Amino acid sequence: MLRSPRPPAFFLHSQHSPSLASVPRSATFSSPKSSLLLDSSQPSGIGSRAPSLHLQCRRVVSSPSVEFEPGALDVLFQELGLNEKETESLLTRDPDLRLKSIGSLRACVASLKSVGISGLELCHLVAICPSVLAAGEIDPFMLFVRDQLDGKVDPMQLKRLFMSTESRFLAGFEEKVNLLIDGGIPREKILHVLNNVNLRKALSLKPFEEIERLLNFLSCYGGVDLIFLLELGGGDEDATGAVLHKLPTFLNYRVEHLESHVEFLRSFAGLDYQEIFRIILVFPNIVSASTERKLCPRISFLKECGLNSNETFKFLTKAPLFLGLSFKGNIAYKLGFLVKIGYKYRTKEFAVAIGAVTRASCENMQKVIELFLSYGFSCEDILQYNHDSLEEKVEYLLLDFPVFLGYKLDSRIKHRYGVKKKIIGEGMSINKLLNV
Repeated sequence: MLRSPRPPAFFLHSQHSPSLASVPRSATFSSPKSSLLLDSSQPSGIGSRAPSLHLQCRRVVSSPSVEFEPGALDVLFQELGLNEKETESLLTRDPDLRLKSIGSLRACVASLKSVGISGLELCHLVAICPSVLAAGEIDPFMLFVRDQLDGKVDPMQLKRLFMSTESRFLAGFEEKVNLLIDGGIPREKILHVLNNVNLRKALSLKPFEEIERLLNFLSCYGGVDLIFLLELGGGDEDATGAVLHKLPTFLNYRVEHLESHVEFLRSFAGLDYQEIFRIILVFPNIVSASTERKLCPRISFLKECGLNSNETFKFLTKAPLFLGLSFKGNIAYKLGFLVKIGYKYRTKEFAVAIGAVTRASCENMQKVIELFLSYGFSCEDILQYNHDSLEEKVEYLLLDFPVFLGYKLDSRIKHRYGVKKKIIGEGMSINKLLNV
């Protein structure tokens, strides 16, 4: 098991490249006393450890007729989509907004729009988190995102971060991103990381030193390649360690190979990242299965049987071997056998049946069917026992007394049942009967 400090969660995929509103690079984000003006003549770069933004402080004297103009705040928030009652509630929750100049507030709104947060999303953000227009930490954060990250961080990522994180934790964001680059994450992939990471847990709430210690630790175990698996597991070290324990060669696969499998399961099967990790946890060898020869045709089969993405996830966690077994030497034989005993091809019932038999060998499956037949059941009789009904009854028994099926029939179950029959009038649960 991994014993490192709990790592940040990093994904290496992104499909979002928002179209940004045009905002001058010299846009001023003003407060009652000062504003920050970006000197665009100075060099910048997201790979530099030293702060690369050059900020010039400038006093802004707002005219009282502008800053405290009656109704000016109402007009601004009406433009954002808030009514009078919502505006009053917002100002009550964050009275500092009344101390900001109208020009400053409008500049903050323009800044948010410049990184893709606009329309209803902007209205919702301001209504829930009005401090996004007033907090001093917002200006340098937005300048970094807009100018050094080219405004290409997913707007929904930024919105989630603002709504879940106190503004004070946004300080130092630039330095932490540069630390990741220095720690081995390629510059061309840093946006992919930021667009899929839980920014609050992985960066904002983690001290600089803790991220640095983590990167040093990961360098001993595959470096940033391991970050991919940690992110997929939501930062769960134990679960990540369990995957590596089951399949130590997991780290032999390049990130690009793992990315292609995850992206296939996400886009083609409709699974989210947490569901994909759950499948990897129960069946790590999925990363060795060809997406074209195995994964694609088998997930297509599940779709043809009528399974939606949630049902596909449940199927694959219960019967992950379906993705790895040989088709000609195993699955084809079982498909034919199920059709022979009466299952209708390409139905949900058929998919459930094939999921059940993938967990058994062909020989064992045939013996189980023969057992039913030996007691006088026909194939039609076997099929009439609806799997849902049987599953409910078995689960009822096993939930009440899960070790029942582990006891030997002759030496414990039959013997104790015989003794119990001699005890007249004394009730005894099956749990007590077999455990005492």
